[in-house]
Amino acid sequence: MRAVVITRGGGPEVLEAQEVEDPAPLGEGEVLLQVAAAGVNRADTLQRHGRHPPPAGASPYPGLECSGTILALGPGVPSRWAVGDKVCALLSGGGYAEKVVVPAGQLLPVPEGVSLTDAAAFPEVACTVWSTVFMTSHLSPGESFLIHGGSSGIGTFAIQIAKYLGNKVFVTAGSEEKLAACKDLGADVCINYKTEDFVERVDVILDNIGGLYLQRNLNSLGVDGRLFIIGFQGGAVAEVNLQAVLARRLTIQAAGLRSRSPSNKAQIVSEVEKNVWPAVATGKVKPVIYKTYPLSEAAEAHRLMETSTHIGKILLLP
Repeated sequence: MRAVVITRGGGPEVLEAQEVEDPAPLGEGEVLLQVAAAGVNRADTLQRHGRHPPPAGASPYPGLECSGTILALGPGVPSRWAVGDKVCALLSGGGYAEKVVVPAGQLLPVPEGVSLTDAAAFPEVACTVWSTVFMTSHLSPGESFLIHGGSSGIGTFAIQIAKYLGNKVFVTAGSEEKLAACKDLGADVCINYKTEDFVERVDVILDNIGGLYLQRNLNSLGVDGRLFIIGFQGGAVAEVNLQAVLARRLTIQAAGLRSRSPSNKAQIVSEVEKNVWPAVATGKVKPVIYKTYPLSEAAEAHRLMETSTHIGKILLLP
């Protein structure tokens, strides 16, 4: 099969589409997919630099989500899945390839009304947002929610699902075009972080910046507010005044998806299917896809990702 290989640590040019061995024989509960499309995520660019290695036993190739068709079933796969089913999947790696092996617990049916290609835009963002904002920070209907990077793949999804569930949504983004896109998706308050500060008191913040925003995030949370950190684009180190944490009973949490156990991922995927998929099926949450590239142009896809000029998701097509 063809797959994108990280030939060495470095810039996008180190990505090369090569002929590689097919995936190993299927283990207990595993499924082999013919990949239709793979989502590009910022974590993939970190892996390219050697800073986000795959977990033990995972594919060495990048790619944390895909859509495709089931080619084969390993022993012990639940009877709901059959060869030929159209699915999308949360991966530990290997999405940038023509075939990938995935535990059956990390499969989702392609939502009604969504094409097989477009379905690749959902697994990583849906599982990230649902597991952090809803399963952990317990964002409830009527509460206010601030999303940093509102025009990113995660941001564009988070706006839609939060509005669907009855929240007031604030976003930050860095251009008028991005802010307009966020508003079109339903964001109530759109803040250009280059020209204005975010100071409104909110209940939950989803943050991909880290250190640079930590103090301002704490200042922006109301009583019993929750900050969930999912990235460190603004650095991992900060000096902060913790008075607000004590005075307003604030909670600070952080987590990723990739290093979680298969059973934990399966639980998240099950919750996403139960809570998010109905919103997708009714058209209340739509995939937001900025651009697609052939697998052979993975380097171009990473260049685009690292410019941060895109709105929504970038996909690779084998």
